[in-house]
Amino acid sequence: MNARDNILGRIRTALARDPARSDAELARARATVCENRRGPLPTMAWEPVSRFRDRCLHSSSSVEEVIDLAQVPAAVCRYLVANNLPRSGVCWPRFSGLDWAGAELCMEARPATAEDAIGVTGAYCAVAETGTLVLLSGTGCPLLSSLLPETHIAVVPVSRIVRCMEDSWDLLRKEHGTLPRQVAFISGPSRTADIEMTLVIGIHGPYRVHVILVGA
Repeated sequence: MNARDNILGRIRTALARDPARSDAELARARATVCENRRGPLPTMAWEPVSRFRDRCLHSSSSVEEVIDLAQVPAAVCRYLVANNLPRSGVCWPRFSGLDWAGAELCMEARPATAEDAIGVTGAYCAVAETGTLVLLSGTGCPLLSSLLPETHIAVVPVSRIVRCMEDSWDLLRKEHGTLPRQVAFISGPSRTADIEMTLVIGIHGPYRVHVILVGA
């Protein structure tokens, strides 16, 4: 008997439950798990894009809106200059064809290292209710680029903004089926107040999160 079976067996004994499960009972349990039934949800009677923008600002992220992807390098440059930040960093491969040089930036399409100050990523989708970015691990979208640099810049098409966390999981199941190894939820800069209730920014990741909304 492995440790898991031992623990579950002790729980069944304490509850006076029969350890033997019929095939019908197991089938019902599996069906319930696969149903992905939602719990109660708020009304959410708001417009998703404006709600997402407001919640980003509430979480200490900054936001800029552009019309199309070609405008992203100039938007990144504006943010870096305004905050006196380096004009070089890394980006996801999907953004390698953007005119970074034309915006006087040097962005390398590779995963971030500890020496990189700026990381430009996309997002699988974004959650309007909480202002949360959803990133998936996988080829072409290294999560290190959102974790190691002190400044994380996320490019988010407004078409990929969903209303709530449940919608993001439904979208992931619909488009991917099997979940990736990692699903990251990012709501503003990294922070903690574990030590003497003192808020510290950037303790587990970026000090800054800047969101560029495309197609707003």
